[in-house]
Amino acid sequence: MDSRQLTPEELEKKKKKEEKAREKELKKMKAAQKAAAAKLQAQQPPTASKTEKKKHAKKEAEEENPEDYIDPETPSGQKKNLSRQMAKTYNPSAVESSWYEWWEKSNFFEADPKSSKPPFVIVLPPPNVTGALHIGHALTAAIQDTIIRWRRMSGYNTLWVPGMDHAGIATQVVVEKKLMREMKLTRHDVGRERFVAEVWRWKDEYGGTILKQLRRLGASLDWSRECFTMDEKRSKAVTEAFVRLYKEGLIYRDLRLVNWDSVLRTAISDIEVDHIEIKERTPLRVPGYDKPVEFGLLTSFAYPLEGGLGEIVVATTRVETMLGDTAIAIHPDDPRYSHVHGKFAVHPFNGRKLPIVFDPELVDMNFGTGAVKITPAHDPNDFEVGKRHNLEFINIFTDDGKINSNGGPEFAGMPRFKARVAITEALKEKGLYRGDKNNEMRLGICSRSNDVVEPLIKPQWYVSCKGMAQQGLDAVMDDTNPRMEIIPKQYVADWQRWLENIRDWCISRQLWWGHRIPAWYAVLEEDELKEIGAYNKHWVVARNEEEAKEEASRMFAGKKFQLFQDPDVLDTWFSSGLFPLTVLGWPDDTEDLRAFYPTAVLETGHDILFFWVAKMVMLGMKLGGDVPFRKVYLHPMIRDAHGRKMSKSLGNVIDPLEVIKGVTLENLHKRLEEGNLDPNELKTAKEGQKKDFPKGIPECGSDALRFALVSYTAQSDKINLDIQRVVGYRQWCNKLWNAIRFAMTKLGDDYTPPAEIVPDAMPSSCKWILSVLNKAISKTVLALESYEFSDAATAVYSWWQFQLCDVFIEVIKSYFSGNDPASASARRFAQDTLWLCLDYGLRLLHPFMPFVTEELWQRLPSKKDSVRKESIVISEYPSPVESWTNDNVESEMDMIELVVKSLRSLRSQLAPNERHERRGAFVRCRTNDACDIIKKHELEIATLATLSSLEVLTENDEAPVGCKVDVVNEALSVFLKQKGTINVEAELEKLRKKMEEIQKQCDSLKKKTSAPGYQEKVPAHIREVDEAKLASLLQELLSFKEASEHLERENSES
Repeated sequence: MDSRQLTPEELEKKKKKEEKAREKELKKMKAAQKAAAAKLQAQQPPTASKTEKKKHAKKEAEEENPEDYIDPETPSGQKKNLSRQMAKTYNPSAVESSWYEWWEKSNFFEADPKSSKPPFVIVLPPPNVTGALHIGHALTAAIQDTIIRWRRMSGYNTLWVPGMDHAGIATQVVVEKKLMREMKLTRHDVGRERFVAEVWRWKDEYGGTILKQLRRLGASLDWSRECFTMDEKRSKAVTEAFVRLYKEGLIYRDLRLVNWDSVLRTAISDIEVDHIEIKERTPLRVPGYDKPVEFGLLTSFAYPLEGGLGEIVVATTRVETMLGDTAIAIHPDDPRYSHVHGKFAVHPFNGRKLPIVFDPELVDMNFGTGAVKITPAHDPNDFEVGKRHNLEFINIFTDDGKINSNGGPEFAGMPRFKARVAITEALKEKGLYRGDKNNEMRLGICSRSNDVVEPLIKPQWYVSCKGMAQQGLDAVMDDTNPRMEIIPKQYVADWQRWLENIRDWCISRQLWWGHRIPAWYAVLEEDELKEIGAYNKHWVVARNEEEAKEEASRMFAGKKFQLFQDPDVLDTWFSSGLFPLTVLGWPDDTEDLRAFYPTAVLETGHDILFFWVAKMVMLGMKLGGDVPFRKVYLHPMIRDAHGRKMSKSLGNVIDPLEVIKGVTLENLHKRLEEGNLDPNELKTAKEGQKKDFPKGIPECGSDALRFALVSYTAQSDKINLDIQRVVGYRQWCNKLWNAIRFAMTKLGDDYTPPAEIVPDAMPSSCKWILSVLNKAISKTVLALESYEFSDAATAVYSWWQFQLCDVFIEVIKSYFSGNDPASASARRFAQDTLWLCLDYGLRLLHPFMPFVTEELWQRLPSKKDSVRKESIVISEYPSPVESWTNDNVESEMDMIELVVKSLRSLRSQLAPNERHERRGAFVRCRTNDACDIIKKHELEIATLATLSSLEVLTENDEAPVGCKVDVVNEALSVFLKQKGTINVEAELEKLRKKMEEIQKQCDSLKKKTSAPGYQEKVPAHIREVDEAKLASLLQELLSFKEASEHLERENSES
């Protein structure tokens, strides 16, 4: 799917590959021809001689040219060359080739800011530049492409913007690992400038794989507007946003606690912290440590009190942090510590005096000893205590997780978890250790490096969020004028909770890859402290260094200074939070920005509602003057078929490309082996794969995967993805394929669709299929408008499967079975209706399954003297046609389908060797209306129920003997002829069970209608419905009794 120019060697390689594929296809075709010939031979009348049979089969095989069934080669970007004959079975890889390149080259996906059509815009959540397509991306693409294709076909000026995120931490980690693997160097060895150049080289060579893979899924993105969060335009916008927010006082610098990763040596955001639950003492592997480190322990130790007042015992899960303790907190009402009010404890390793402070907000005197050690520089709760009591903040860790000089000479230079052991031993030596015990805890782990996150006090840049959050809250919660809607509504409560309790956002990261913070520090000649950041008022924020010099000259007029740019970069979420604005050209007043902002909808996972969606809304409203999107649709998270989170160690991660192309179990195992699982995890993962995919995953194609994913969206907040469901939709594609193949044989080469369709003169079956098509269109459009994608997919599927294929196509086959002139009119109507159904049905299905619908639609004949759109992509989406709706015909067909269902049920009860034989049947009617309808539709019933004959009886006619019987409803019973004797007892038992069920319904309804207050409280229209239902049930009960009596009479007579 790569659009770059291929080299001559690559072209030659591609040509050879295609030739091999054609040879393989020809072999398959010849084998199929032989099989077909053998089948024909077996079907010859027994009177034909062997020689005649062979001649006939040979002639049939010779008449078919396998080449006719294979698509000729299509030059890249040109409209696909289709085979002369449709292949006999659906092949996803053949069907899905060539179309996308043509769509893209034809500019079908490009939006025009000058268009008079109403705009409809979606911004693709920018995937990480490091990423490859995973099943979550596939779900996002399937849903968004369904929306965009539907809106495009519905007359909107659609824009779907693709982009990539520079993914600061993830990308830096990948390139650092590459440097270490290939050159045995760290980023510090090569220096910042060379390292950043190396990252750009990596990005140009490997980045963006996922955007190429999205083409494979059929995502109709406007590639002319593709962007990258660190390209020149986006970088300029990020700088502008920072400067504007700073000048408004919304960005500031402060010393606060952050999530610190000692391996990456940077602050990380909350979303990059995974929490694991630890129940008891648990050894865990930590990067940089040879031996596992123990967690899940609560260690108690004593601090000596000054003046010989004894000791005070505290407990901690991080004993190493005691080196930074600056106080001990107690509850003012705790009688145990009344004697230590205003006293001090003494630090055993450095002699520091620790004040005993009262803090009822933090201390629960009923928990533990009622005394809490306070480390303001390394714990969020202690940080707040430190501010309340004006305590000293002492940082004891270096950036790479070692004890610094503040920890004292005894422990300085030790890695923090080795210091944990050393401090415990030192406490024991001093007689201050009081033991440890199991302790349940949550441990924060960095999702990028697997390092244990350390709360660390650091000077960082922050965005003040309170005011902007209130705007974002009002945009959703304002009942009188809501500017944005969240779908499903269940997430509105999360939105409210998060934004009401929002904290200021730390936006600086100690990385080298990312947007450099546009802030310079001025070191004045007269400054006593020369290190960067020593004086907070010396920071200068500007768009570039030249502007920074001008600003510094104004700020420090007449003074000599040197400027140093902040080495930190911005949090990746800052640039992605600006994305809906920057992709449209902000801060410039571009045509795109005027035409397409705000966008129509953001579609993403509910897990990043706060981390990303809220940031976009705050920044969009502040800098763009409006919400960035009118609706937010949050899709479920994908789990495996058993409801488990997808994990490499379980072997249940599903690669969408493996579902599209198919993969053997052996290759699934191979993918696991190439990972970094330990032997036990690898064994578990392989066993999981063997259980879930014993034969691997068959080739399903993009269309089937997309349809399955969209169908799954009804599953609230989680999708339990079963690959067998995808396989089922791949088989359904074959059904569509066969429906078109059937149509092409019945329409013929010379068929021309009519200019218009007038249903009045048509056979009932044609009127019916158009009427139910109308309903399917209405249901689909209504569901799409309501973002009920599963309902939309179900409406399309049900019409194609259960109404067009299972009923209409089967019924009209009889019109084509001979050349009876009397059937000519019905035959022509059937052709016209079939063509219309396929044209409308394929366009209805196209947003869900773009490839197969394009291929099949291109094969349909066009109307005479009318220019059809070049592609289904830009054709019109179906809308209901008022004249097609026919409730009477639908009601009649409902009755017919009930009769057919009962007859098929009776057939299924026959002996296996009798089930496929045609046999006679009777329908007994208790009303004249039912009788007229059944007589009118004898052909449909006989065809659909595979009958040799059908006789319609009135209530006065004797019930037939030697038949299986079933009651359809209060007006109809059916009888199916059976060979030999009937097991009357078994038949009576079936009828008795059904009668019991109906009697229960009758009793329940009688109880309801005879309840006190029913007549007074229940509305008249509901009472009428209940009355009619009861009458119907009683009549049905009577029908079952008659059927039972008939069987008993028949039994006694025999």
